Amino acid sequence: MRRKLIIAFGAAALVAHFDSFAQQQAKVAKIGWLETGVSDRNSPLGEMFRSRLRELGYVEGKNLIFEYRSAQNKLDLLPALADELVRLNVDLIVTSATPPTIAAKNATKTIPIVFIQLAIDPVKAGFVNSFARPGGNITGFTNGAAALAGKRLELVKQLVPKLSRVAIMWEPKNGGSEQTWKDCQIAAKELSLQLQSEEVNSADDFEGAFKSAVQAHSGAILVTPMILANTNRSKLVELAAKARLPAIYYRSEFAEDGGLMSYGADLNEQFRRIASHVDKILKGAKPADLPVEQPTKFELVINGKTAKALNLKIPQSLLISADKVIE
Repeated sequence: MRRKLIIAFGAAALVAHFDSFAQQQAKVAKIGWLETGVSDRNSPLGEMFRSRLRELGYVEGKNLIFEYRSAQNKLDLLPALADELVRLNVDLIVTSATPPTIAAKNATKTIPIVFIQLAIDPVKAGFVNSFARPGGNITGFTNGAAALAGKRLELVKQLVPKLSRVAIMWEPKNGGSEQTWKDCQIAAKELSLQLQSEEVNSADDFEGAFKSAVQAHSGAILVTPMILANTNRSKLVELAAKARLPAIYYRSEFAEDGGLMSYGADLNEQFRRIASHVDKILKGAKPADLPVEQPTKFELVINGKTAKALNLKIPQSLLISADKVIE
């Protein structure tokens, strides 16, 4: 009798084990993706993120569902979109850039948030306690864009002879863009440059900003990190060419699309690594224990064709330090 009970108990335990295993296998992870525009979701970087997730065993429609939410470049819509993802009870929220991260942070203190391309210092902004031990429900990857403002001014000054005045295109409602504008003002003093503030709030403001920069006799223009610019790369490049105004940008795609020069973090590895962070959290890791990572590689890309069109001779020092020169 006792043997029968043991066998029955063992069988029940085995069934329970397989039921539990089946439930785990059947669990579908629901990831919220919050962004200002749609440029990264549909870009090679976005595909790199999804490809890495597939390598880790996630298959969209089978054990993974994305809930994409975009503000279509209207920053005031982000809080409502973040609240919507919270109501959907997603397992995790990925935020692309600074404004969506702020919206998600304000929407939930419990759902894990993983940010990518954060331009501002997450500690100073109050997102995390420290880079090594974030605490709370937020972690991710910064792109150091705001902190690189001085370097970009230095680079464009090397390329443009006798440069004395630079127009700074920035978006007041965008934290990362605003911080870059502030950092530019500090760096400009050290480089003996005068700055011309060109505020933009929509793509309709771009043309006016370039005209204003030319009228102010700016010798170059620096575009600060903002999704508004990234989703209108071709337009910005065309306007810069039309105004014959040397421009420096924060992502390599601008230079590859015809812009004069770009300097910023290499985002390829970051978009792969964010998938690993997502995987760890879905398997039980806490954002509080996952260090915030900073970029370790930066890219300088110069478009030689555009330089020639502007009658600019690229100094040998820049040619040597450039990661890529487009001819």
